[in-house]
Parts: sequence; structure tokens; C-alpha cells
Amino acid sequence: MLQILNLMRKKEKEVTDIYEIESIISNSDVCRIALADGNIPYIVTMNFGYCGGNNKRIYFHCAPEGRKIDIIRKNNYACFEMDTGHVIRESKSPCNFSMEYKSIVGYGHISLVMDETEKISGLNAIMSHYSGCNKFVYKKSGFDAVQVLRLDITELKGKKS
Repeated sequence: MLQILNLMRKKEKEVTDIYEIESIISNSDVCRIALADGNIPYIVTMNFGYCGGNNKRIYFHCAPEGRKIDIIRKNNYACFEMDTGHVIRESKSPCNFSMEYKSIVGYGHISLVMDETEKISGLNAIMSHYSGCNKFVYKKSGFDAVQVLRLDITELKGKKS
């Protein structure tokens, strides 16, 4: 079950409306995922596809091996972040510079997608996010060479400034 977090110190910057949160997601170019390898943090920027509804999740694609995959196999709890709408607001005083932005941060469990039908759905979600199209044909060689990841979202919060 998804929990919209209300933990913001400055309540006027908090975004709790799921439609506004999903707008931030749809306008974001990348998603940063943070993993933990024991007490060593690991963060990586990835292309993504978001699926809303009752089971909100994010799909990613990557190589089928590497540090990220190794960490996920040991600890699949992840944090993620997306941001958009950046505008720098200059000031005469350096300490009064600010930035407009919209961002989301969330948590969930990330896993390797092994089912071929879900792998296609995940790749379609990613491609749809960047192209606006919904159906694609994948060559077997490319399809077999890519690993799809699914992050099941359990907590989510938004912020705008």
C-alpha cells in the first residue's frame, strides 16, 4: 500500500496531491535510485517508466550484471528521487539566491523482472515516458541483452519551491 508522506518541515512546500506528484514524475527526465551495500551508499541516475494505479511502480533497464544488480540481490530496499522545473532566482546577495523546482522522493522494493510479458510491459513504460508512444517491437538480441528492474513504491512525498 502506498503511503504519501507528510514529513516536510516547511508545509507550504509540501506536495501531497497524487495528481500533482504524478505530474512531477511525468515531467522528470531521469530518476535517481539509491541503494545500500552494507553501510556504503550507492546512487545511480537512470531512465525510467512510471506506472500508476493501485500498484504504483517504476521500471528501469540496465545491463544484466554489475554493481547495481549485485547490491539489489543482497538488499532490495531502495530510495528514489526525481526533479524538474528548475529556474534559478538570482539576488544581489549570494545568500539570497534560490531555485524554483518540483521534486519527489520515495521508497520501495526493487527487483529483477524475470517474466517476459512483464519485461515487455516495463520496456514499453520506459519507452512511452520518453516517446509518447505505447507499443514497440523489440529485436530478440536487444531484448535478451537487457535487464528490466521494477521498483514497487511504498512511500512517496513531493516538494516544490
